Amino acid sequence: MNDVLYPKATAVWLVDNTSLTFEQIADFCGLHPLEVKGIADGDVARDIRGADPIGNGQLTREELDRAHADANYRMKAQVGRHAELLKTGKKQARYTPVSRRQDRPDAIMWFVKNHPEVADAQIAKLLGTTKSTIDSVRNRTHWNIANIKPVDPVTLGLVGQIELDEVVRKAAEKKMRDDAKNGGPTLAPAVEDEQPADQGFEPEEDAFAGDEPTAASVFGDAEDDQD
Repeated sequence: MNDVLYPKATAVWLVDNTSLTFEQIADFCGLHPLEVKGIADGDVARDIRGADPIGNGQLTREELDRAHADANYRMKAQVGRHAELLKTGKKQARYTPVSRRQDRPDAIMWFVKNHPEVADAQIAKLLGTTKSTIDSVRNRTHWNIANIKPVDPVTLGLVGQIELDEVVRKAAEKKMRDDAKNGGPTLAPAVEDEQPADQGFEPEEDAFAGDEPTAASVFGDAEDDQD
């Protein structure tokens, strides 16, 4: 059996407009028979307006007639022609429990400090926060900035590890593509070849290197002095 769109509203309409048993209505709408009885007694769904399952294409007149003729017959729901239009394909915004909402600035600070490559839109979607909150944390203008510290969002229970890794991976890949598109990271200037170190002053060879000095070579020849 296909799920019925707006089960309680459909049950309200069937209670008000048919003579089906509570069990038949409950089976068709996916409710408990006592809940259908509560609707009939006015104790349940008093403020809910009935939804015609025949009008929205979830039930055929033939199915309803067969159920009227046989109390043991269980109606089969049809795929409503409006059901697909009423169902939204957009992923609903992430719900963060109230007890965890004060932890989001800490998680934002963690992204700012550890993964600046992750875009604000990704952080907002992942944590269920707003860009203005992210800006206030990044610019340190948040009202509670004195108490905000970077904490892993997985540790805080705001997101799963696999989902976090996927976001970080995509952000890193995008940064690499952007760097490659812009010519890659700037190269450091080439270092000029170092000049060879000065060899220093080398003294000339000693004129007497290898010869032992003698008295004659130091004081001269005695005979020359007498002349």
